[in-house]
Amino acid sequence: MLKRLLLCCSLFFSLINTVTAQTTEHTFALGDSTFLLDGKPLQMISGEMHCARIPREYWRERMKMAKAMGLNTIGTYVFWNAHEPVQGKYDFSGNNDIAEFVRIAKEEGLWVIMRPSPYACAEWEFGGYPWWLLKDKNMKVRSKDPAFINAYRNYMMQLGKQLAPLQVTHGGNILMVQIENEYGSYSNDKEYLDLNQKIFREAGFDGLLFTCDGATQMPAGYLPGHLPAVNGEDDPGKVKQLINKYHNGKGPYYIAEWYPGWFDSWGKHHSGSNADNDAKKLDAVLAAGISINMYMFHGGTTRDFMNGANMSKTEPYSPQTASYDYDAPLDESGNPTAKFFKFREVIGKHLPPGVTLPPVPEKKKRTIALEAIKVSGVANIFSNLPKPVEADKPVNFEDLDQGYGYVLYRTTLPSAVNGLLKIKELRDYATVYLNGKRISILDRRLKQDSVQLNSPTANSVLDILVENNGRINYGPYLIDNHKGITEKVTINGQELFGWKMYQFPLSTTAGFRFLPQQAGDVDQPALYRGTFALRTTGDTYLDMHGFGKGVVFLNGHNLGKYWQIGPTQTIYVPAGWLKKGINEVIVFDELGGDHKDISTLDHPVLSELLPSAAPVK
Repeated sequence: MLKRLLLCCSLFFSLINTVTAQTTEHTFALGDSTFLLDGKPLQMISGEMHCARIPREYWRERMKMAKAMGLNTIGTYVFWNAHEPVQGKYDFSGNNDIAEFVRIAKEEGLWVIMRPSPYACAEWEFGGYPWWLLKDKNMKVRSKDPAFINAYRNYMMQLGKQLAPLQVTHGGNILMVQIENEYGSYSNDKEYLDLNQKIFREAGFDGLLFTCDGATQMPAGYLPGHLPAVNGEDDPGKVKQLINKYHNGKGPYYIAEWYPGWFDSWGKHHSGSNADNDAKKLDAVLAAGISINMYMFHGGTTRDFMNGANMSKTEPYSPQTASYDYDAPLDESGNPTAKFFKFREVIGKHLPPGVTLPPVPEKKKRTIALEAIKVSGVANIFSNLPKPVEADKPVNFEDLDQGYGYVLYRTTLPSAVNGLLKIKELRDYATVYLNGKRISILDRRLKQDSVQLNSPTANSVLDILVENNGRINYGPYLIDNHKGITEKVTINGQELFGWKMYQFPLSTTAGFRFLPQQAGDVDQPALYRGTFALRTTGDTYLDMHGFGKGVVFLNGHNLGKYWQIGPTQTIYVPAGWLKKGINEVIVFDELGGDHKDISTLDHPVLSELLPSAAPVK
């Protein structure tokens, strides 16, 4: 009895101590040259990771790797479109549980810099804005437009409920919160920036707020009275000079985005950086006492249809790959690279006396290659048409109340036609069929919007399958982001009317009728299904050589997009999404191909570019 009483007392006091530790309030302030945590200098050595790009099963594992490299802080964006996919319906569960992501960081001894700006950029679809904002043709995002501000405020109030209690001033580990993101690259409205900070305060973010911009964009993007941070500059002298200039002649000094790597775009060479040069730059920054956030420490994968795109007045439309490996210290699957160990060595030189780095954890799951997965069923898109929306003119995605995926536009040509078929403002990629036979591929990247049409008989059926290849996430065209056929289709200048729109958002593969593989047209879009059994699981990579363009589903998870033009030729499959027993993989290939099997590799292929970087017809 006495033993039980002592045990109960021990557990009670243990619980009290745990609760006290979790609710202890700290102070976090701006000193003249350093950040001050509880009145003592803190140099943040931070790395960016995004919960939406990392399977929830691996959050803790990745954070342990961050600690092992020497990081004491995690920087992270929050993506509005992930948390409010449908207006008024919020999702903070599963891989979107941003609060749990922060709590795990605390359990692993990591501080957090939170970046919940409604605009994120991040090579993420529409820069993080939800597509449904575009249903209001008069709304102007990233402005003082009341309709935009109202939607933004509603979201921030919900996000505040998740994250405000986790701020350092409330016993949590969120040190600072960023308002807006690289706003100086877009505009210079200080009233809009001030409105942002007021909404953040209203949502419960009562700690330190900051802005971040590129060096030349800081004058337009910073908000007086709040810490300005710099992106993309790693010369210690220039960093201090810039922040002094826009912060009353003092620090502290924070590089909010330092780039030891870069993202990939379809049809362009794989990006990377020199690890030795990066290590020297990191050494210089840390020696100068500057706090830093490396973008990225671990990139992960942009799954579902969440890849963004770039476009400028001088550069054509350029969508980004699903792999967000970023040539980061921790690769796409969470393995440490040579860069990881070089950075760990540098950081180890700048630790406080008596502090040592923890050992680098061993990866728990080995990487495997599977036997070829036989295709057991095929679902041709043309044989699985849903009920269409009918209209005189083509209707864009947003007016169809569809955000992502594909729409098949169909019309009948009443008479024999020879001439130039032109799609005005195609967004973004189309396969064109005449009487079920593919006659062309049109690609916005290559400014292709026309094809010579030869329809020798009347009543020919014209089909145009259009894909949203990723909304622009950066720059002046951010507000011009509707998808589909956004204007009109003409033949020899004469507009075509009488359209049927068949919607394929591919939010799920349920409802498709899979039939046994059989001979037929191999250039029609179709879903290819295969099953395979596993006795043990491990990370693997789907080998997409031989496939055209599309998206892959594994056990219900959308793994992201592939495209034969490269540079990415594989799709990462996390071990945590495989299971012992029967697994299912479904590949949608909009270019067809009469595929018989699906192969895997035990390594990624990230830098294999099709020589022409153009679609194969």
